[in-house]
Amino acid sequence: MSSIYDEIPSAQLIENSGGFRDGKGSEGEDAATAPGLVTQGNAVNTDTSAAPPDGGTRAWLVVLGGWCAVFCTFWWINTIGVWQDYYVNTMLPQYSASTISWIPSFEGFLIFTMGPIVGRLSDSFGPRCVVIGGSILHVFGLMMTSISTKYYQVLLAQGICGGMGLGAIYQPAMSNIASWFGKKCVTAHGVTATGSSIGGIILPIMFRQLIGRISFGWAMRTATFLMLFLLSIFILTTKARVAPRPQRVTRENLLHPFQDMRMVLLMAGFVVFNLGVWIPLNYMITAALMTGMQPNLAEYSPAIFSAGSLFGGMLSGLFADKIGTYNIFVLSCLSSGILVLAFWIPVTGDAATLVYYALLGLSTGAFFSLAVAVIGYWTGVNFFFSSFPALVTNPIAGQILARDGGSYWGVKVYCGIVIIVGALLILGTRLCQTGLVLWAKF
Repeated sequence: MSSIYDEIPSAQLIENSGGFRDGKGSEGEDAATAPGLVTQGNAVNTDTSAAPPDGGTRAWLVVLGGWCAVFCTFWWINTIGVWQDYYVNTMLPQYSASTISWIPSFEGFLIFTMGPIVGRLSDSFGPRCVVIGGSILHVFGLMMTSISTKYYQVLLAQGICGGMGLGAIYQPAMSNIASWFGKKCVTAHGVTATGSSIGGIILPIMFRQLIGRISFGWAMRTATFLMLFLLSIFILTTKARVAPRPQRVTRENLLHPFQDMRMVLLMAGFVVFNLGVWIPLNYMITAALMTGMQPNLAEYSPAIFSAGSLFGGMLSGLFADKIGTYNIFVLSCLSSGILVLAFWIPVTGDAATLVYYALLGLSTGAFFSLAVAVIGYWTGVNFFFSSFPALVTNPIAGQILARDGGSYWGVKVYCGIVIIVGALLILGTRLCQTGLVLWAKF
């Protein structure tokens, strides 16, 4: 039995991104220049011998900008339960939970599905041009949401226009970091990912308080002005390390990830996992209300979840360097499914429900923090396929909820099972790499 710190001798984990390589590309090229290896706006370094600075003022300013971008993007995902509850119970009560869930579902879908488009644009024009366009779209969408009164208006403004902006902001923010960091790349991604948790703690509480004191419209506009300020910092600090260079798209490039069983299992795992992981986030408040929790306490559920996610993201980055990025990632995914089945289904009482949300945030925080580092060079491909389950999972849960007459038992069972199946597929990637070795660092 190998020790916990055994290194894997073949197809080593790439230091700066978590991707796979065996020292050569698909046709024997050097891995740094193999076709299709650079996506998602990572500018190609024409000097393949130049290592990333792995620190310094300029590199950490990129992380600061990425933190601001993630604050403005993924906090919407961490707090979709706030919008689901408000639209279902206050603004659009004539629509079912399943119908309302299409609004946040489109946001999540567009964040990921725009990956290939955003990556191509970033490679051609550089990340700053892309994030300027994304910021304009996102701010415009939120401003239009603030004056919306009908379902189709909110869907178009927040779900589609705002979601397209989120995709053009998030992808360059995360991918650009890999070109500035080598050994510290996982740490840099972990620091950046905390932006979503901080936003998820602050903004739901702020939004709820502002709605009660002013109105939905001015609460949304206030949040949008904050987004505009942070996105301005992101635009000013975003910088490609080398000049952008368009990547030639060939059939070989497109098929390359599907020829590697490790990547096929990883993509399949992400697709299945995304069929479940968004459900607790979307139905967090409404499920808590069904247990008898008072509304003024249930509205703090997203903030508690985000606090757990903050610690999960930070701890995962620390332990990933010691135990292995994939090991931490798989443990995070498995523990999320176990928590749903063993805790969310039988949980009763306010204290137990809030503890569950904190623990779920802790486990999923590692998933969101390490996802880009685990996928590596094929981020765009993985995100593209993962976008489709992100689009349909909440409406599916809404249909299950309607079929069960408002009972969340079926939703919780479905959620827990698909999360665990997805985690096991991701584990398959690790086993293909290490073999049946329990304590291998990977």
